[in-house]
Amino acid sequence: MARKPRVHYPSALYHVILRGNAGQSVFFNDKDRYHFYSLLQEGVEQYKHRIHAFCLMKNHIHLAVQVEDIPLSRIFQNVCFRFTRWINRRQGRTGHLFQGRYKAILVDADSYLLELIRYIHLNPVRSGIVKEPKSYLWSGHRTYLGIEKTSWLTTDWVLSQFSQRLDHARKAYEKFINDGIGIGRQQEYCSGSNIDHRILGDDKFIDKVLGNHRMRLKQNKDLNEIVLKVCNRFAIKEKDLSALGKDHKLSKIRGILAWLVLESGNSTLSELSKLIKRDATTLSSAAKRIQILSNNDRKLAHLMAELLEEVR
Repeated sequence: MARKPRVHYPSALYHVILRGNAGQSVFFNDKDRYHFYSLLQEGVEQYKHRIHAFCLMKNHIHLAVQVEDIPLSRIFQNVCFRFTRWINRRQGRTGHLFQGRYKAILVDADSYLLELIRYIHLNPVRSGIVKEPKSYLWSGHRTYLGIEKTSWLTTDWVLSQFSQRLDHARKAYEKFINDGIGIGRQQEYCSGSNIDHRILGDDKFIDKVLGNHRMRLKQNKDLNEIVLKVCNRFAIKEKDLSALGKDHKLSKIRGILAWLVLESGNSTLSELSKLIKRDATTLSSAAKRIQILSNNDRKLAHLMAELLEEVR
């Protein structure tokens, strides 16, 4: 069964979960954790999303992320690819670090924002690592309390829910978090609703989100139109995309095409693979390489943004 595309809209709040492949560790020392921090900071600066909570465990990661125009997929493909490369280089290993595609639950912020923050920051307590959340060094909780500073973590939205005075807000926030100690694991924050596992919210919220999402999907061009758009832009024919060999220009175009398919959400790499007779795994790798290249190539990034706007 094909995966459902992620639901995206500006200001959407997600609970993002990254797990180590086969339960393995994703962090081996504090230097790894600080490097992951630096990647999160670079992402916030580049893509303008906000991180409202985080918790780095040994073999998995939780974050509360609110996006703007850039889809979540683009943000975390970048982070995961670069961090995997860092760990593999330092550990002298190869292969995947994370377990498949990261998980993301779209959350109704009006109803679940505070509970989500509490769920994330109490993770080390539920796991028995510490008795109180402020004793754990690798979450956003200590920043909320003013014990530490984390420039890329946004705290004002959550704290404003408690009080307009910072000192009062921090005290009320800490009490709210501590009141959650002893609450068992709330599975819905990792599995979504019974109606749609991508979303956590009541029926009204889910209907609204899915209704808007379907409307956007109807406006998307189909796969053949995307391929035609790319071929026209680069003055090539569709059959050229299936040509054998290692032509650098064609490899780059296939990477851009694969990236567009992933970002637009209107098709799959499997379908593209069948159409242009290229392996889906190879196309996925090509899309990631193009994404990385665009981070340091403004001309390429502008071209990709233009194409994405045209096919949406």
